[in-house]
Amino acid sequence: MKRLILSLPSVLGRGASKLKLRNNANTTTSLQGGREFSDEAVDHSTTPFPEFDSFKTHDELYQFSLNSPEFFWGTLARSRLKWFRDFGQVKDCDLIRGHIRWFLDGQLNVAVNCVDRHAEKNPDSIALIWEKDEPGTQEYVSYRELLQLVCRMSNVLESHGVKRGDRVAIYLPQSPVAVAAMLACARIGAIHNVVFAGFSAEALAGRIIDAQAETVITADQGVRGGKIIELKHVVDEAVQTCPCVKRVFVYQRTGADVPMGKLDINLDKELASQPDTHTPAVLDSEDYLFMLYTSGSTGKPKGIAHTQAGYLLYAGLTMKHVFDYQDKELFGCVADIGWITGHSYVVYGPLSNGAATLLFESTPVYPNPGRYWETVERLKLNHLYLAPTALRMLLKSGNSWVTRYDRSSLRKLGCVGEPLNREAWEWFYEVIGEKRCDICDTWWQTETGGIAITPRPSAPGAEIRPAMPMRPFFGIEPVLMEPQMGTELKGGNVKGALCIKRPWPGMARTIYGDHQRFIDTYYKTYHGLYFTGDGAYRTQDGYYQITGRMDDVLNVSGHRLGTAEIEDVIDDLEETAESAVVGFPHEIKGWGIYAFVVLKDEVNTPENEMKEQLKAMVKQRISGFAQPDVIMFAPGLPKTRSGKIMRRILRKIAANQPEELGDVSTLFDPGVVDALAEKHNQITKKS
Repeated sequence: MKRLILSLPSVLGRGASKLKLRNNANTTTSLQGGREFSDEAVDHSTTPFPEFDSFKTHDELYQFSLNSPEFFWGTLARSRLKWFRDFGQVKDCDLIRGHIRWFLDGQLNVAVNCVDRHAEKNPDSIALIWEKDEPGTQEYVSYRELLQLVCRMSNVLESHGVKRGDRVAIYLPQSPVAVAAMLACARIGAIHNVVFAGFSAEALAGRIIDAQAETVITADQGVRGGKIIELKHVVDEAVQTCPCVKRVFVYQRTGADVPMGKLDINLDKELASQPDTHTPAVLDSEDYLFMLYTSGSTGKPKGIAHTQAGYLLYAGLTMKHVFDYQDKELFGCVADIGWITGHSYVVYGPLSNGAATLLFESTPVYPNPGRYWETVERLKLNHLYLAPTALRMLLKSGNSWVTRYDRSSLRKLGCVGEPLNREAWEWFYEVIGEKRCDICDTWWQTETGGIAITPRPSAPGAEIRPAMPMRPFFGIEPVLMEPQMGTELKGGNVKGALCIKRPWPGMARTIYGDHQRFIDTYYKTYHGLYFTGDGAYRTQDGYYQITGRMDDVLNVSGHRLGTAEIEDVIDDLEETAESAVVGFPHEIKGWGIYAFVVLKDEVNTPENEMKEQLKAMVKQRISGFAQPDVIMFAPGLPKTRSGKIMRRILRKIAANQPEELGDVSTLFDPGVVDALAEKHNQITKKS
């Protein structure tokens, strides 16, 4: 088994540090900086739940979580987290004011919960599996080694003046050092802001300035899909417009000779010079843990802020129960840590459960479309959590890339990021999982902190319907609102705006520096309800299906149509690999429907024939008014490096506004935009 080597032989060479806390509640424990407290450091992680034993089904327990939220969440917080001081009040929430507080007066440390307690109990168990860009070069990091690295990183940050409450921008490739940077911030009480290492210098600078981050942690270069990414160069360009930045730590990922300026600090040398022990900060449950930027309707990204205890509890619980995670399993979420999925299901959720978690540095198609499945075979992964976009891209390449690899280790499969169409779901279930793995089709957001709606296959015998997240997680009470009247839609077989009625511990607390925008965005549209921005359909049985963003809902001739609903029909055409539907201004109907359709390889059916077939399918499955006005058989779709389709670009192309496309530097393949614009011009001339 290959262990982690970071050109830092001294970093991981000493014995694991141990957090020494006295268990006598009447004694005083001295912590760094002279702080003292007289409360017991309580670890209830193995306490059983006799109060919950009487519930025979998940449905009964779910209803209890709604009816008795303080007892439900309070019990779980005390049993699943390690506290320096117990909390006195479970919650204090008023959604009308966007006032959300959980586990008041409790004190803990997230890094201790994710690393120290597991390093003390099982020091040699695997914490991280670093699946580097080149297949077969994976490295493993034990909980002992991770603790040492986190302690060294914490000492580095504090020695350079980083303190509690400071914002730290992290612009790193998927690596153990990136995870250690996040956890070191959590350990000392700094607020980390991970920026996906694919954003342009302008986008990075905007996030640094908005957060007023004085510290940036980056690398000389990144490696992804066989390509070198010049991360240090991007940071150098960004920092030129960020007067708030005082220091830039540079990790040597490739060892490239990059220029080092007056703000730059060699992170490898700093880590090697620091001790591998560190006394963690004692933090309040509502202190900020991290902020993560997400797109806003105004074009200015929103710095969504999450706090310590509530977020960690919710991420850990959802990871454990949604995926039915069992001790010693290998959890494989392939998301980048630059996104909320990477935060919750690569770092905090798995590590809080003492799991071995995957760090996937490469792409789904490098060096070929079999990369995921070869990785599963080689590492013996038990769980695989990925995006529908990646799934549809791999579906296009056919079954042979899958079936040549042994996937018998897989037990649960998961999808996240956007609605999963039925064809992709069936391929995932029948081909990838060989009809024996439950599929966790999950719906959640940066703002929810963790999975909110999912089939919950850990419930024995629970029905799972294709391409439908179905059931709310414990404590989540969805409601559907009529968009025009603002009234609640009762019963089944209804569509509306998806809102959530009750607060839960993992929800975001604010938009950093702009709480009024937080209230206006999420709580003003439907008074006192959290408005997700998504539309949903509730079946007669009470199951939920996401229909897409409300801004992706088209009003065609007075009829409201979810773009995801149309895409689902198009994707059922045998020749379709993936599709994206947007609206465009129509002089007669108000809005027309524009479908971008990517075909599978080696399709020989004439395009006109496929267009007529698609329109007929949409008419049959939805209605005549839902038929696309324009169908483009596209060479590809504009996607970010994380696989998200940039619908904003598609809308501009469909609306004949190529001059307003904006920054395309963050796309995986910026060249596809020009190809789409050219093909659109050809379609326009013909019409």
